[in-house]
Amino acid sequence: MVFQAFIKAWEDACAHSGRNQIYIPRKKFYMSAVMFKGPCKGKTMFFNNGLLLAPLHPKHIKQDAWINFQYVDNLVVTGHGTIDGQGSRSWSSTNFDMNRRLPANMAFDFVRKSRINGLISLNSKSEHLNFFCVDHFNISHVNVTAPRNSPNTDGIKIGMSSNVKIRDSHIGSGDDCIAILSGNTNFDIHNITCGPGHGISVGSLGKHKEEKNVEDITVRDTVFNGTSDGIRFKTWECSVAEITVSGFLYENIKMVDVRHPINIDQKYCPYPPCPKLVSF
Repeated sequence: MVFQAFIKAWEDACAHSGRNQIYIPRKKFYMSAVMFKGPCKGKTMFFNNGLLLAPLHPKHIKQDAWINFQYVDNLVVTGHGTIDGQGSRSWSSTNFDMNRRLPANMAFDFVRKSRINGLISLNSKSEHLNFFCVDHFNISHVNVTAPRNSPNTDGIKIGMSSNVKIRDSHIGSGDDCIAILSGNTNFDIHNITCGPGHGISVGSLGKHKEEKNVEDITVRDTVFNGTSDGIRFKTWECSVAEITVSGFLYENIKMVDVRHPINIDQKYCPYPPCPKLVSF
């Protein structure tokens, strides 16, 4: 019933021109996987004041993300509520499979001129916030939390995107606080507290032929606290893509109890054995 109510509210708001709001009250809701798809006629606000709980077992989420927004412009996701992926069962050694993709808490695909403000994301089964092909997107005042031993729970994972601002946020996870993948350009990352986690990472890069350059990334006024890495670059030794990484600026960075403050890993291999370059 909750699923149908959300879909009906979205369809009504999306079909209406002007400003529209979907409001979730301060209550607890168990919600199955949902996809909010555009294009929409007006500007839409998704205002969450409640506690949204994902299905415990990932088999009940038959898409890449539990909550997925696609092909939407002028979207605002905000509120004082929480999305809880209930991922602990998926992280256990008996259930975790590195070859099986687990769902993100929330994803944005082909979304433009939009923003997130004030989101709390807990215990995603995989990455918390996943972005693909977004443009002019602002992310601020988000709070991402997962234990340091939770595998692949990146805070923000983003690829093939441009003109993105990430600021004034705390990210603690079992993987990268922010993962900057192929094809990203013009990012401003400002006033982030990262920890626990694996730092702010570029890559991994070089595994797929269709990868694109990563350019013009600024990280400033940021604190890494208790992380395995701070500033991190990951490339595969046996690279199949010819791309460049350029135009990076790191400014006013503070490291507290960080194992590898700067880590440039040109032989990235998360699950050995990995292919190696052949010398002739």
